[in-house]
Amino acid sequence: MRSVGTVTTGRNFAWALDHVLDQWSRGKFAFGQIRICVAESILRYTCIQMKASSDLRRVPELALRQRKQGLVAQLPPIAEILRGSLVERYVTCGHPTCKCARGERHGPIWYLTVTLGPGRTTGGIISDGQLEQVRGWIENYHKLKDHLEKISEINRELLRRQRQQQRKRKGKR
Repeated sequence: MRSVGTVTTGRNFAWALDHVLDQWSRGKFAFGQIRICVAESILRYTCIQMKASSDLRRVPELALRQRKQGLVAQLPPIAEILRGSLVERYVTCGHPTCKCARGERHGPIWYLTVTLGPGRTTGGIISDGQLEQVRGWIENYHKLKDHLEKISEINRELLRRQRQQQRKRKGKR
């Protein structure tokens, strides 16, 4: 789907810029161009947007292959991924004279939780020094999972097209 747009003025400009850049970073566009004119607060964008697999049938094969190469290039380093969730907790220690007994809890304390299966979780405390690294690894995991699914959709469409071409060749003989 070709998407062309221009958004002007204050809040709409900021929202549109954030939206377009977010979609770009999530791999929603096969290719495109973003032009920003700050003096006039104008955002212009032109792109070909990737849609659900049913709409991949309309995308040219070259664009699909380019999109797949782009997704592969954007994959995060495999060694820097972590499946799990970060949970921020505020706790009480139980000492009657402590500030937490008056309602001022200790924290934040960050926990990493990982679900291993139905009813089975594991995790541990994350230090402040590790927090940003763990956040990045979790983000990389979600990005990797998302990109692999998109690559699989493109590969399924390319396989469907190859089968279709083979059937046409057999029918001409």
